Amino acid sequence: MKTSIRRSRRAAIAVALGASLAFTATACGDDGSGTGGDKGAEGSGKGQIVFWDNNGGVRTDIWKEVIADFQKANPDIKVKYVGIASTEYQSKVDTAIQGGGLPDVGGVGAAMLAGFAAQHVLDPLDDRLAGSPLDGKLNEDMVKSLKAAGGGDGTLYSIPTSANNGVLYYRTDLFKQAGLDEPTTWDRFYKAADKLTDAGRNRFGYTIRGGAGSIAQALDAMYGQSGITSFWDASGKKTTLNDPKNVAALEKYAALYKKDTPSADLNNDFTKMVAQWDTGTIGMLNHNLGSYQDHVKALGADKFRGIPQPVGATGKRVQVSNPVDGLGLFKNSRHKEAAWKFIEFASSHAESSKFNESAGQVPANNDAAKDAWISAAEPTKLAAAALTDGSTTIVQLPYYLPDWNTISKADNEPNFQKVLLGKMSAKDFLDTVAGQLNAAQAEWKQRG
Repeated sequence: MKTSIRRSRRAAIAVALGASLAFTATACGDDGSGTGGDKGAEGSGKGQIVFWDNNGGVRTDIWKEVIADFQKANPDIKVKYVGIASTEYQSKVDTAIQGGGLPDVGGVGAAMLAGFAAQHVLDPLDDRLAGSPLDGKLNEDMVKSLKAAGGGDGTLYSIPTSANNGVLYYRTDLFKQAGLDEPTTWDRFYKAADKLTDAGRNRFGYTIRGGAGSIAQALDAMYGQSGITSFWDASGKKTTLNDPKNVAALEKYAALYKKDTPSADLNNDFTKMVAQWDTGTIGMLNHNLGSYQDHVKALGADKFRGIPQPVGATGKRVQVSNPVDGLGLFKNSRHKEAAWKFIEFASSHAESSKFNESAGQVPANNDAAKDAWISAAEPTKLAAAALTDGSTTIVQLPYYLPDWNTISKADNEPNFQKVLLGKMSAKDFLDTVAGQLNAAQAEWKQRG
């Protein structure tokens, strides 16, 4: 446990040192990459800026529409779009920090914000927002989430664009044929997973995420069933992750693998999982609002629904926090004025509405969140209502910990696969992760 934390800390120091060397190397001239010393420059408000999309491929088409709108309104600014798959984005930015070549603007969601902020590669945006037409127009809770995720000092390093809530998608036609009730409770969920499975005909009740991003989905299932409403105990020093109720919940959830799910799920990231569900042979899928349009294209809107996560035995819904996505301005940009214009434009009413309607997400722009399409996109409407009608308690994940991404992904995703395969107990897995998180929390509190 301690070895893992020390390794993560050494990696962060190495990245920071690499960033320092990279900034020094590029400070003497503009290599076209947007780097210009560790403080960068405001620039003339014209010229070319580089934008890295943190969900390339999935969002490429809609971002190109937003960029075309921006360049029409700002003919003196050209935006170079670079789409990067969400699973590769963190490592791409870390490599650029060490070797140079960071963009002017990039997607910076809550989950990766603390790590970038700790390396001092993002420009604080509080003053820019205060002097912008966006001030007072953005969802206050999303702004607060990104401030909290930035490392605990309350600085805003990313302008929120959307919230991408977790959704339980289910096949209404298959449920009707099987005489099943809507999976609004965890008991109904497990009953449906079992009844809809016919492995001999390659039909399964559920598809579980066993590859990249698996732990976040497992946490949602755990806390949703256990009903525990805080990630830390009353002392704030120990996580509730390995509470016996969560252990029992993970045991039940992991037992679905190969019994009520395809064996291929072991290596599924979200793209494989979504594509597999869209073949039409699986009853239920946990994913976020972002895949809604994919399901409509594959299945038709009349064959499925997307509803908030099931409620537990208490009748209350408990969900872990879904990362708010946003746009960050990289500190070493030579074109900050032009880059900020792009962030402002992309976050405006019209563009926020256009982007989030395409993505199926909840807009951060308050005016966009009132547009008519919200009511027409049922999963988005239900997700937004669940967050505001008092039916849902959100367990806030510790995105502020610099080690959060390492612990919740690279360090432990292989161990979660061992749990699915029966080679590691749910208790041992959660005890391991909890030990790492407790050490990271202690280090963070001591530093703060």
